[in-house]
Amino acid sequence: MNIDRFVMAVAGVFIMSSLLLAHFHNPNWLWFTAFVGLNLFQASLTGFCPLVFILKKAGVKPGQAFT
Repeated sequence: MNIDRFVMAVAGVFIMSSLLLAHFHNPNWLWFTAFVGLNLFQASLTGFCPLVFILKKAGVKPGQAFT
């Protein structure tokens, strides 16, 4: 799995988790969903994603989007 797929997988898990937490625990968890969405949007414009730095240091092979 390369960095691009890993970033999408982590974002998907975060979004689904926060939606479940908002439904079953507290609606304020939707703010976390908004944060993840905004981070994905800014990463698409700037190419900067904090998770990418962590994954590069962990030795995950790069993909096409984050080089």
